[in-house]
Amino acid sequence: MRRAFRDNGLTLLFLGLFVVTVVLQALAGHAYNNEELASHGRAPIALAEFLTSSEFLVDLAENWQSEFLQFFVFILATVWLVQRGSPESKKPGDEGVGSDRDQMIAEFSREDSPAWARVRGLRLWLYANSLLIAMGLVFLLSWLAQSLAGLVVANDEAAQHGELPMTWGAYVTGPEFWNRTLQNWQSEFLAVGCMVAFSIYLRQRGSAESKPVGTPNGTSALESE
Repeated sequence: MRRAFRDNGLTLLFLGLFVVTVVLQALAGHAYNNEELASHGRAPIALAEFLTSSEFLVDLAENWQSEFLQFFVFILATVWLVQRGSPESKKPGDEGVGSDRDQMIAEFSREDSPAWARVRGLRLWLYANSLLIAMGLVFLLSWLAQSLAGLVVANDEAAQHGELPMTWGAYVTGPEFWNRTLQNWQSEFLAVGCMVAFSIYLRQRGSAESKPVGTPNGTSALESE
């Protein structure tokens, strides 16, 4: 058990932080939602009802889709683009998908390589792109969930003001939806860009996201090995 926690500590930490923050978000969101209901002269709702409401789902999915879009774009960009000196990038000259030998696939695979890395055809293509595919699918599903839940919330607010409900198409092409969406996207892209640029000149001793402290600024961690 101790070894399992040691070997998976990073995943377990962030999984734990995720659960804690979702619980706190649910409690805070429930309290805020009931304050809003009270201000409109409506009765409060129970926590269980709030957790299954569109108000809670839209806030949750809105953040998920922006995070997974960030990773989708970053993973794809780092295949073809480099940033000299950043440990978040391959070294200049290594752009592209790499050779079969470098990637240890098919006839160049090792005995302990994953099974789908040792074959040719569709299975190899799927496995070779599985990380990007997974991130893209989670982004699309989260975006769809956000749009559907957001539509319910928007139509509920419209009904309170005596306005006609919107269709899904009208909602996802409207300014309110994209105002909320782009607020998240721009912050995610800024954070990734800062991480790439800051890591050229700044260090954190012992972190896998940083170059060794004494590595020259213009040299990536891979070039210094």
